[in-house]
This record gives sequence, structure tokens and C-alpha cells, in this order.
Amino acid sequence: MKRILSIDGGGIKGMFPASFLATIEDSIGDRVANYFDLIVGTSTGGIIALGLGLGFSAQEVATFYEDLGAKVFSGNVILRGIRQLIFAKYEHAQIKNALQAQFGSRKLGESTNRLVIPALNLETGEVHIFKTAHHPRFERDYKERAVDVALATASAPTYFPAHLLPSGTPLVDGGLYANNPVGLAAVEAIAVLEWPRESLQILSIGCTTTPISINLARRSGLGYFYWGPRVAEVFMTAQSSVSYGMAKLLVGPANLIRINPTMENGRFSLDSTKQTRSLKGLGSTEARKLYPDLKERFFSTPADQFIPYKNFKVNFK
Repeated sequence: MKRILSIDGGGIKGMFPASFLATIEDSIGDRVANYFDLIVGTSTGGIIALGLGLGFSAQEVATFYEDLGAKVFSGNVILRGIRQLIFAKYEHAQIKNALQAQFGSRKLGESTNRLVIPALNLETGEVHIFKTAHHPRFERDYKERAVDVALATASAPTYFPAHLLPSGTPLVDGGLYANNPVGLAAVEAIAVLEWPRESLQILSIGCTTTPISINLARRSGLGYFYWGPRVAEVFMTAQSSVSYGMAKLLVGPANLIRINPTMENGRFSLDSTKQTRSLKGLGSTEARKLYPDLKERFFSTPADQFIPYKNFKVNFK
């Protein structure tokens, strides 16, 4: 059996999956990363995936998120909103400094888990997916700094500027095409790693969702001023539905568990830290409720050790 963890993007709402996993970790008395053969994460989920792969406990990741919100998503809300009309709402410096303090100079190749973390290349319009060296074809990504990978996957347009890799490649948030990366996870497992589909168990964790808030448009042919602020919400919902449906077709519905509580509109936002404690509590509550069902499928025995084809520590002493 091969077990896969998939974590959605969602800004500061990443506190929900981080808290969920921290509670599971407390129940099993071991790092959750030790129980997965592949971890796939987008944007905030990509940061969580990096943290888990680099040996941090889920509790340490959750604590990091509490600190991250205070350091990055601070300042006058009105002024931030005005700034966002012309420039990115936040500068890179705060999130870069926070990630640097957490990951230092560590490289993607130091991960003890197979990782898949999507971004998008603004120069070419092509997908740019960071991967550990879990296949002979993956020759370069393991050399990338974890900080660069994290900044690339989390540089959501209008919120942060594009992130330039040391090579000069401009990258933005992988959530533009894979905010829910569970379909990407299933494809990686079956098409790249060639794991039998019947052997897969996938745990997909979102950052909470809300019903689509499209009301007038259902009856009227409204234009830009109505659709403009809402199109991202509709796009993200549609992408998540397609990704989930793809994964179900590839691995079978019985082999996929999706955890993504539906909340009322406006309950949580991508960059509001006011509800961080509520997200933390919600994650803990959901984990406590679902752990008995998840234990046998995901947390009964640790996964086999990941031995990469390329290893940073071996090749770059």
C-alpha cells in the first residue's frame, strides 16, 4: 500500500490542515510525515509539505503559521486594500524573512519524503512543478532552496509579487492551476512512480470551503463589475471539483478521503489573522472526530524509507 497526502492552497487558512495534522500527530505519538510515501502541496499547502518533508513536526508547522500571520498579514486593512488595486497587497520581505528563519539554507533535496509542489512560470505560461529526486528524470529540483520553492508556490497574484528564482525564472502561485492538487498527486503516483492504482490511499485536506456566492448572475447577464471580484472564487471551486473528480476516477472513490469543511461565506479569508485560533480549533476538532476512521488506513504502520536518486547531502558535501 502507498499512502499519499495532498494539501490545498488557502493562505493563512493553512492553519486548518496544519492543526488537523498536529492533532493526528499527537494521537499517534509520531510525525505524520513518517506515514506517507508522497506529499503534494500547493501554495500554503506547499509550505506545509516542505516543513513536513524537512523534518518539522506538524505542531511546529502550526506554530509557524501562527507566527507567520502576525508577521506577514499585518498593517492597516484599508490601506492594504487600496495598495492591492495597483500593486501586490504585501511585499515579499516579510514572508521571505519568516521562511528564511524557518528553513534557513536547506534544500528541497534534504526532504525525507517525496514532494511535489506546483508553481507557474510567468515567462512561458507553462507549469513549473518542483519535485524531489524520486524518479531518475528529476535531475535539478533537489538543488533548489526550500525558501525559493516556498516563495514560488505561494506568490499569489495581487497578494505577493512574482518570485524570481536565482536563475531569473519568474514564478507565481501554483494555485492558478492546482489549488487542490489531489489530481496532480494521483497522476504522479500512477504515471510517474508507476504505483498500482489499487495500492493507493489518498488523504486530501482542504483549507475549508464556502458555497459559491453567485446570486444575481444566475438570472442576469451581468458584466465585469459583478464578475470581476468573484471570478477567482468560481475558478478555484471549479478547479477543485475537477481535481477531485480526476483523482476519484484514477484511484477509485474508495481509496480517496477528502476533508474540507464547508463554512458560511465570509467566515475565513486568505489573509485575515483574526480567525487563526478558530481555524486551529476547527482543525483539531475535525481530526479528533475523524481519527478513528483514518487510523487503520493511514497511520497503522510507518511508510517505507524514501531513498532519492539524487541526494543533496551526498552530492554536495
